[in-house]
Amino acid sequence: MSSVPESSAATGSGRAAPGTPAPVTPFPAVGTSVPGSVGTSLQILRSLDSGPRGLVEAHAEERLARFGENVLPAWRPVPWPLRFVRSLRDPFTSVLLCLGLVSAVVSAWGTACVILALVAVSCLLRSTEEHRADRSTAALRELVATTATVVRRSSADAPPQEREVPVADLVPGDVIRLGPGDLVPADVQVLRAGGLTVHQSALTGESAPVAKHPLDAPDPALAGAGPFAQPQLCFQGSSVTSGSGTAVITATGGATRFAAAHDGRSRRRGGTAFDRSVQGISWTLIRFMLLTPPLVLMANAALRGRGLETLPFAVAVAVGLTPEMLPVIVTTALARGAARLARTSGVIVKRLPALHDLGAVDVLCLDKTGTLTEDRPVVEAAVDGSDLPDPGVLRWAALSALWTLQLAELPAPDALDEAVLDAAEDAELLEASAYDGVAALPFDPVRRVATAVLRRPGRLGVHTLVTKGAVEAVLERCALDGDEREGLLALAARKAESGLRLLAVARADRPARHGAYTPADERGLTFVGLVALRDVPAPTAADALDVLARRGVTVKVLTGDHPGTAARACEDLGLRADAAGGCGEVVTAELVDSLSDAELARVADRATVFARCTPEHKARIVSALRAAGHTTGFLGDGVNDLPALHAADVGICPRNAVDVAREAADVVLAEKDLTAIDRAVVAGRHSSGNIATYLRITLSSNLGNVIAMLTAGLMLPFLPMLPAQVLVQNLCFDAAQLAFAFDRPGASVLRRPAVLRSRDFLRFITGFGLLNAAADLATFGVLALALHNAAGTGGEAAFHAGWFTENLLTQALVMVLLRTGRSAAERRAGGPLRAAAAGLAVVGVLLPLTPLGPLLGMSALPLLYYLLLGSVLGLYAAGLTAARRRYERRR
Repeated sequence: MSSVPESSAATGSGRAAPGTPAPVTPFPAVGTSVPGSVGTSLQILRSLDSGPRGLVEAHAEERLARFGENVLPAWRPVPWPLRFVRSLRDPFTSVLLCLGLVSAVVSAWGTACVILALVAVSCLLRSTEEHRADRSTAALRELVATTATVVRRSSADAPPQEREVPVADLVPGDVIRLGPGDLVPADVQVLRAGGLTVHQSALTGESAPVAKHPLDAPDPALAGAGPFAQPQLCFQGSSVTSGSGTAVITATGGATRFAAAHDGRSRRRGGTAFDRSVQGISWTLIRFMLLTPPLVLMANAALRGRGLETLPFAVAVAVGLTPEMLPVIVTTALARGAARLARTSGVIVKRLPALHDLGAVDVLCLDKTGTLTEDRPVVEAAVDGSDLPDPGVLRWAALSALWTLQLAELPAPDALDEAVLDAAEDAELLEASAYDGVAALPFDPVRRVATAVLRRPGRLGVHTLVTKGAVEAVLERCALDGDEREGLLALAARKAESGLRLLAVARADRPARHGAYTPADERGLTFVGLVALRDVPAPTAADALDVLARRGVTVKVLTGDHPGTAARACEDLGLRADAAGGCGEVVTAELVDSLSDAELARVADRATVFARCTPEHKARIVSALRAAGHTTGFLGDGVNDLPALHAADVGICPRNAVDVAREAADVVLAEKDLTAIDRAVVAGRHSSGNIATYLRITLSSNLGNVIAMLTAGLMLPFLPMLPAQVLVQNLCFDAAQLAFAFDRPGASVLRRPAVLRSRDFLRFITGFGLLNAAADLATFGVLALALHNAAGTGGEAAFHAGWFTENLLTQALVMVLLRTGRSAAERRAGGPLRAAAAGLAVVGVLLPLTPLGPLLGMSALPLLYYLLLGSVLGLYAAGLTAARRRYERRR
């Protein structure tokens, strides 16, 4: 155990008169130079005006007022009214709002009221659902630690006392105690340590614990090392896995590295997949809508001599092209999907468009530990120096672990010792009752070995030392010549490259004695063998990877672990990177640093495993994949994952992630499990499939109606449809189209990423829109034949009624026949859509016959019209079916 001597010069308060608080000497900016410096324990204590006996209570209170509480800066919740206003930034919502205002300007009050009501409903749904998700996430917030053991004095001359204080009350200069299982409550420098190891995967991504010990003299070798490689520094967000220690706090609250990583404002992602797809479709529609009213006005002025009296009709045509219900459909579909995920799987979607992005994800990036593998190793093999199986190696390793645990009074074995003990017990090699423990030298991060001294049965007067630990450290203590040592190091290197963790075991017999054993006795040992351990794959990982692959989602592993360890875990799970099989070549951080962004995008597209990744490497790889056209998701749970969470289209974290990761993520899982991600992906594709179906059907129908309306407007001496009739028709369409948000799309929709591509939509709506326009124009012929004797206002009213009926009936046909689903069985399964289509058809046939018909300028139609219309609709249905099959074959 290393210690720091007491020094009045180090304490600063030792020079003050009894009972008089000493002034706090200014010291370097907390959270900048101090925690990142490479100074000895004495230098750091002096710079902090503290000492091994801790601060005086009065000084601690003064520093608490000066530096503030030791709490993380929290994201301020967005007020609900501000969320409502921000919802107006959605492109479709903005277009609708502009159309509503234009309608009001031209005195089309009915259209304006309907459109503005739809805008309000959409914004209300979106803001309410996101506000609810934020409240659910806020309920998950947990403090990094609740209390800490601190050493303080009531006065300068009083003896130091240990007591528990809230973590929020810790200040720079406080001396704290650390023990197994403790969370490191702030950035600290270690003053004393006994076998102290720290798990800092939340900060670095490394799954193995890191040894920590004091720095009592300057070490030039550490001058160029990063802060996490400094053996004397521990950081908030880490946890103690074994041993104990005393440390001085160097940074608290917002000055810690944990808090610095929390500030992700400079790394906010650009437009997500949802933003890109919606904007592409929006601008396509905006161009159409900006072009339509001028064309209508100019054509009517040139051919019919009409002036501004056709402006309401021109606005109605533009409104007819717009999918008015899109914001409501999108928000309702996503909100229902998010609510269903929260109810059935405990998954919280914090940002509604993130659910669509989940459905569009085709590359999922994640860490290995805790996702693909469990946080515990298992023994793979125990071999002698010739690489031959030898159960005795495992037995000696287990005896060393067992008696070290008991005699050193450690609270629990570390993960490697626990794996060794479990394997020996399963193999019935552990005969503890046959051996007596004499002494133990627990693991020390400087020695990197642990030794148990045993009394063997039948060996009176002899003690056996059993040493295990890091291969290099154990071999240094063995009586080996140079060639033997090099051969064993080469054997260990080969096994490490294959992804195994290694413990070397050695022993020696010494004459029994009553004196204490020291590390000096760990010399002249006989090498026994190696215990190889591997990571355990998560039980559901292999099946979940297979399911994700079938859904078209490629998994990329971004880890801070050794390349061999990462590759081995990948191979155990059958994760393949190419058609030739295997995981392909592991890409290291050094290679990533040597590549340009374009080169990295090509490498990232082919590779599966990236090892030794820092947080910056992870973010750069994710950004390269996005730049290559992929929709990316990133699963992370630590501070080291924050840059990648911000860089991905959708950031995902488990519920037990650190607070800042939960705040940065778009989706919070109930547990760190790929199965939960698959359920979230399915929910996203479900919602996105309904949105895509609505867009295809509505836009193709609207385009066909607009083409027919423009044609009729130029052919007829009267307006083909009155503004009031356009409004009622749109209301009927809108009510029926709400069923898209409640539909269950076919299984084919769930098999591939759901991406809304504007070019694909343009091809679809153009083809099927022209087909719809042909049906409308055929209806004009039917109306001309059925109404050839009608004239004047009676003819106009009948024409309006006939086209109104045909529009609603063709819309009902399109909803049924073009519903998402590759097979006829899938298309027939749409219960809500079929019911809505039937209701729309009934309204189309009966409304002109009701007293409301004449009020809207429509009159009853002759029976001949319905007979001829039936023939047109039959031909239209046959054409739709044929076009649909051709479209599916081409896809």
